[in-house]
Amino acid sequence: MTNLDVRPAEQLCTAGDAGAGVQLLTARDVPLGGVRAMTVRRTIPQKARSMVGAWCFCDHYGPDDVTTSAGMQVPPHPHTGLQTVTWLFAGEIVHRDSVGSLVTVRPGELNLMTAGVGISHSEETTGADREPLLHGVQLWTALPASALGVAPHFEHHEDLPVAEADGARVQVFLGSLGVLRSPATAYTPLVGAQLDLAPGAVLDLDVDPAFEHALLVDAGEVTVAGAVVPRDQLGYVAPGLARLRVTAGPAGPARAILLGGVPFEEQIVMWWNFVGRSHDDVAAAREDWMRQVADADDGTTRYADAAGTRRFGVVDGYPEGPLRAPVVPPIRLRPRNAGRA
Repeated sequence: MTNLDVRPAEQLCTAGDAGAGVQLLTARDVPLGGVRAMTVRRTIPQKARSMVGAWCFCDHYGPDDVTTSAGMQVPPHPHTGLQTVTWLFAGEIVHRDSVGSLVTVRPGELNLMTAGVGISHSEETTGADREPLLHGVQLWTALPASALGVAPHFEHHEDLPVAEADGARVQVFLGSLGVLRSPATAYTPLVGAQLDLAPGAVLDLDVDPAFEHALLVDAGEVTVAGAVVPRDQLGYVAPGLARLRVTAGPAGPARAILLGGVPFEEQIVMWWNFVGRSHDDVAAAREDWMRQVADADDGTTRYADAAGTRRFGVVDGYPEGPLRAPVVPPIRLRPRNAGRA
């Protein structure tokens, strides 16, 4: 899920130029999950760039010691018009959703949830004997208009394609990269992959020149397309390259997440946990969600007893009630050319 500004500044995004070099996107710290919030580092969306292909959201967190904290505790909340991608470097996350899924995801495994017309879910680190560290990324992809009406569903994949050579390891979790193709469902041409490099390793990737790409550096010294990308930052490369060179520095191993895809040409409105095509889309989604929740006598939130709409379903088993949605900002949310900045 995402936290947001009460009065966001309006912005209209414009295209980046091919051949303009590597654009560095600096992360900002964002508290996630309310009063027991953990802090994540968010690189997209931001004013400089809102998307990379269909990738519209990138949170990077950890390594966090969850033996002395609540870890990740995100109560049931809704989504529309997107896919959530959970990818871990360390630890475990328990996922529950309104289509009945109860799955624990671990490093090297993919949790992929497709919201379509509407779904809700919770995420948590749980159990006294849980893994001591939590470290990973939470990503979203925007669904194209052709998939907005798809029924909500969930996928968990453990057998994902891997290639290793010359001190480099590539694991594709969504989309395709060269001959590596993830079995997970993607609705636009894209790639999501983890790159692991030994000290000094050079990785030349054959990429689709129609794709724009970005590299999120998790660990080590990394250069992409000739530019150094500092840790926790995202290095963006415009379409036009058929080969992308990623190099690790000599001091130690490096790890990065590669995101890419065909520029997303549709205009979208993204607010809180909803992706739509207009202000009215997201306002209606919020209204539908708020008809499902109610304030309990003890000040907590629960599911409403009234029949009403069940667009987002109910998440069973999470120990707390669902989240209330924030108030829609006092402006009319404008669509943006979402693939650009």
